[in-house]
Amino acid sequence: MDISSAFIESTLTKFKADKKWLLQAIDQLDEDDIAWSPTEESNSIANLIAHIRGTAHSRIEILLHPIPDTRNRDQEFERNLRLSKDQTKTMAGEALDLIIYYLEHLETHPELLLSQPFLDKPPLTYSALNNETTALNLMVQMVREINYHIGQINYIAKMRKGPLVWKYD
Repeated sequence: MDISSAFIESTLTKFKADKKWLLQAIDQLDEDDIAWSPTEESNSIANLIAHIRGTAHSRIEILLHPIPDTRNRDQEFERNLRLSKDQTKTMAGEALDLIIYYLEHLETHPELLLSQPFLDKPPLTYSALNNETTALNLMVQMVREINYHIGQINYIAKMRKGPLVWKYD
């Protein structure tokens, strides 16, 4: 196995596990838990899920489909944002599914890892990346950011519920 394929396989395995653990954490919460934030300046789980979904849209979904970047990042961080449990699970699942789908595409075309998929797109908004970034750099950034926010979600969930119950299957 070459290094490109190894990276893609490892990253794909990681995001599949992240999706499983994130959905299990959400399952243990109620809507008040999802809307709660530790301080006035902190984000709620609703904010973090909306942000993860927005990030997946603006960095992955626009690559997979001929759609414009319609992300409104400010809405993701509105105070008192409320999402139902079903909305939260749907948005989380959609975001991780987009990333997984893109990685599965790269798995069959590992030569694209060094491509620059945003070159023919409008300037990226709300991103630490620029239009000259490679698919490899995009995925490294996604691992970093999504994992960071999932950690925040799990921390808030534990603040609300105490130890969470995990199903290992």
